[in-house]
Amino acid sequence: MAAYAVCVRDGLVLLARSPGPGGVREWVLPGGGMEHGEDPYDTVVRELAEETGYRVEPTALLGVDSLRTALPARPVRRAVDHHGVRLVYEGRVTGGTLRPEVGGSTDLAAWHDLAAVPGLNRVPLVDTGLRLWRERPAAGRAGGGPEHKG
Repeated sequence: MAAYAVCVRDGLVLLARSPGPGGVREWVLPGGGMEHGEDPYDTVVRELAEETGYRVEPTALLGVDSLRTALPARPVRRAVDHHGVRLVYEGRVTGGTLRPEVGGSTDLAAWHDLAAVPGLNRVPLVDTGLRLWRERPAAGRAGGGPEHKG
């Protein structure tokens, strides 16, 4: 499982850049894999700090995305039928300074105009996250979301 955040402010969305297949760089939602026993809320807070330098408050769970992918065989492993479950939160930046991740899975974090996103080389989860963000209930838009109890 993994947890990601859609952070939008002033018409801009926060994205991270990651090397994709063949070394082509792709924009992704900031976030990533949960550590064993870690609460998804804590995962998204930790991952955003690692990838962007920002402290983030998850304000609402926007939805769940499920992806099934066949990972090809390699010399040291068999082919794998991988099933990823990804929780997508709405997030609000509460502090920190934008900076790139050091020694991690991304190399750059940046704010992008929402209107420019369709022109970016991006993973499908970016579009899924933005769709969930646009479709969120009106109560979520006022900044009120479920409280975290963990």
